[in-house]
Amino acid sequence: MRIKKNPLRLGVLLSGGGTTLQNILERIEEKSLNAVVCVVVSSNSRAYGLVRAAKHLIPSFVVRLKDHENTDSFSEEITGVLGRFSVDLVLMAGFLRLYRIPETYEGRVMNIHPALIPKHCGKGFHGHHVHESVVAAGDTESGCTVHFADNEYDHGPIILQRKVAIAPEDGPDEVAAKVFAEECKAYPEAIRMYMENM
Repeated sequence: MRIKKNPLRLGVLLSGGGTTLQNILERIEEKSLNAVVCVVVSSNSRAYGLVRAAKHLIPSFVVRLKDHENTDSFSEEITGVLGRFSVDLVLMAGFLRLYRIPETYEGRVMNIHPALIPKHCGKGFHGHHVHESVVAAGDTESGCTVHFADNEYDHGPIILQRKVAIAPEDGPDEVAAKVFAEECKAYPEAIRMYMENM
């Protein structure tokens, strides 16, 4: 008989609307993901993701780069917040700043990118910019990548990728919709894979 594990304690880093956070919360509510979001950290005080966190009574904090001397100090404050909530796994969910990952969180920070790394990724490639780049390149497929984050943008060991076909008439909005549908499946799947290997 398999012993039921305690829910995985998640910390979510975001900078915008929080659609990825919402997806994770929905998977938890439907009991397809044995986890709990313990804390949300936003790099943007006006991020709608903070409203989503408040609706679910999740403690949330704003940590802004401009309030710090450098990226190291900014990252240390984030690490301090995560540590207060005994987070098992950190999820980057549209987090637009570089978070320098300390040794204590190596192999415990995931990111999802709305393209097939190593294409259309790196600093400045986020959100709609990615899908515009895919369309401009004339690619016939795109998708999403879940990977363990390191101290470079969109870099680190890939956990899984999901692909979508792009029709000739698809613009950035159509590509974004197709990719996000796959993101909603990919991130929970990657989290479950992590839990199985704990």
